[in-house]
Amino acid sequence: MVTIVGNGMGAYTLQNLPVKLEAFDTIVCDKNFEEDGAHIRKLGYKEAKAYLLSHYDTQNILYVVTGSPLFYSAGTLLAKALPKEQVRIIDNTSSLSYLLAAMHLSVQETGVFSLHGRKSCDLTQLLTHPYTFILCDNQSVARLQQVFAYLPADAIEVTIGYKLGYADEAIQTMPLDAIEQHFDLNAPYVLLIKRCFTPPSAMSKDDAFATERGMITKHYKRHLSLQRLDLLPNQLLWDVGAGSGSCAIEAYKRYKVRTILFEKQPQRCAFIKENLASHYVCDATLLEGDAALMFESCQEDPDRIFVGGGGSSVIAKLPYLYERLAAEGVMLINAITLKNLTQMIAVLSDAKIAYEVISLSLTTYKGSLDLVEPERQLFQIKVVKA
Repeated sequence: MVTIVGNGMGAYTLQNLPVKLEAFDTIVCDKNFEEDGAHIRKLGYKEAKAYLLSHYDTQNILYVVTGSPLFYSAGTLLAKALPKEQVRIIDNTSSLSYLLAAMHLSVQETGVFSLHGRKSCDLTQLLTHPYTFILCDNQSVARLQQVFAYLPADAIEVTIGYKLGYADEAIQTMPLDAIEQHFDLNAPYVLLIKRCFTPPSAMSKDDAFATERGMITKHYKRHLSLQRLDLLPNQLLWDVGAGSGSCAIEAYKRYKVRTILFEKQPQRCAFIKENLASHYVCDATLLEGDAALMFESCQEDPDRIFVGGGGSSVIAKLPYLYERLAAEGVMLINAITLKNLTQMIAVLSDAKIAYEVISLSLTTYKGSLDLVEPERQLFQIKVVKA
């Protein structure tokens, strides 16, 4: 029989367990725990799993995890690997419940995810609630500084919960860029991010974006393009020839994707930065310069690529972009001239890349007299990587 229990908050010790240690044949715990003894086995996750699988039916085993076994813990992973009738779980205080109690906050108003051992935030949780709780490691603060790079300074309020349950615990509100100066980030800590703004509408009108002479993918075409990209949360989208950044920005707001925007015109880049800030976009990166020369500097392959501009140098790179796409990725290419459409089709055909093409003609009616205002015809090429 295996009993899985958390040690709650504080130091790596067996003193705070809600069970009697003498009732068990063997105690299995992490190597960082303070206690020693003939019946205590300090093991890593793989070794602990192997031991439990080999002895669960012959010994009464206590498996001790830090915090709560129900909150980002190896405890539930091991429980699933064992026969259900041979496991019981006893909960204890998690870092989430400990900090929320100290801050007088409810779970219902808090998004939760872990950056411990991870490079990417869960954008379905980040700033989608009034508060966001983040489990962290020593790289998390630097990663979050990149994620929040374009947010206005007053958009968020950060509280660190440092060494919760220890004698020298600290719960302190301070700017994100000051945390590393005050705390040793190799020690256990969590962050609580308060959202200090009202989220803007996920679907914005064109006048919600600063643009250069109206250089923007108009909202009907923008919505269609985003739908045809088949976006899913936390995917990586490359927006090539980003213009005002409207497509990448609405992709973030509607689908919670990470974005890299490529734009070479300095004035448009300035507008993109302004738009990223005014729409409170997180986890976006703007690369300024010729997109065709910067693709290779991006280490992570994109899940989706939207090509809205970039000229002949980008058209020549379409086979390279196809190769960079992740498996089952989608590339959507917009063209507004027959010349560009012909060039794109020729490049894709020469590379033996399958594609489909649609054309979109759109007429809107403006003002009290419903004056006709036709938009330029749009050609759209969609490529799906097998």
